[in-house]
Amino acid sequence: MSVTVVLGTQWGDEGKGKLVDILSADMDVCARCAGGNNAGHTIVVPIGPENIEKTFAFHLLPSGLDCNGRLFISDRAQLVFDFHQIVDGLKEVELGGSSIGTTKKGIGPAYSGKASRSGLRVHHLFNHEAFAIKFRKIVEGRFKRYGHFEYDTEGEILRYKVLAERLKPYVIDSLTFLHAQLELKKRVLVEGANALMLDLDFGTYPFVTSSSTAIGGVCTGLGIPPKFIGATIGVVKAYTTRVGGGPFPTEQLNEIGTHLQEVGREYGTTTGRRRRCGWLDLVVLRHSCLINGYSSFNLTKLDVLDELPEIQIAIGYSVGGKALLGFPADLDVLVQVKVEYVTLPGWKTSIAHTMTYEQLPENCKKYVEYIEQFLGVGVEWIGVGPGRNSMIKKSA
Repeated sequence: MSVTVVLGTQWGDEGKGKLVDILSADMDVCARCAGGNNAGHTIVVPIGPENIEKTFAFHLLPSGLDCNGRLFISDRAQLVFDFHQIVDGLKEVELGGSSIGTTKKGIGPAYSGKASRSGLRVHHLFNHEAFAIKFRKIVEGRFKRYGHFEYDTEGEILRYKVLAERLKPYVIDSLTFLHAQLELKKRVLVEGANALMLDLDFGTYPFVTSSSTAIGGVCTGLGIPPKFIGATIGVVKAYTTRVGGGPFPTEQLNEIGTHLQEVGREYGTTTGRRRRCGWLDLVVLRHSCLINGYSSFNLTKLDVLDELPEIQIAIGYSVGGKALLGFPADLDVLVQVKVEYVTLPGWKTSIAHTMTYEQLPENCKKYVEYIEQFLGVGVEWIGVGPGRNSMIKKSA
């Protein structure tokens, strides 16, 4: 089982990129399998002899990628064009008050084209005449649907002729490549995009992304059979955030929410939008565990809770006095839930320079252990600060 998978467990922005960056040092291949440049991964790395921290924001590339002679693109990858981004914005305007709050990066319209079998893939770029015919037809279809928005179709066709030549050296049959690596017992690291609660099937539909962000997306996105998947690490933010619309049961529209936003620097890597913040939700995480079957957790941004005198954790939902057995599919039900919380004491001290799990304050360890016991999954990694080295390794 040569494949290690890192997945988001909540609504995204859990800090997956830093763990991928750390794990990649012992890996032969880093891969992305879903989504596009709507997903942002920020890593902070010490540079030079003075270890001055520099921030890198990755979007399309895996966070742990060494590009020197090792960057490959699947010939089956779907292409997101500028007109997809325009259409994305037009669709949001069309929805009005029911806007989903997308990143407007064109992901939804591109996935729609894929599902309707009218999308274009990387390999289409290399037959320019055929590509041009297909491209014009797709754009004309969008004009008919949304009106004639400003777009230089012929200019784009010429631009992609040039881009195709630049891209060509990096394009491979990824299925053949990956399976050749697996046969050689090479170690493959898969970095998920977004997170489980944004999954098209199991997330808070329709306030979701357009891809499968769950473990199944690894198999369908990369063509890897389940038998090759070993460790599946779920990245859990020590509280909960989400971007865009949709119900959020533990959201704190108060000083706690403001504290989490400011101390946690909760602004989107891709959009710059202020994230909505709330307490950790173990109902969400239990739902996430059922689907993805995590072997361990990476608990991130635990240091953001340092100054709080007490910390709440959601452990159950009820509607009309009746406990819900799972996370509801119906958002009309979700907006009605009463959240049951457990309150734990805070630790009121900085953990930013902690080097081992044993050095953490007792109340901090109790917080970690409560999560482990409730979900039956061990915490293997703990983030105690934004830097690359601010991660404690704990036996899961």
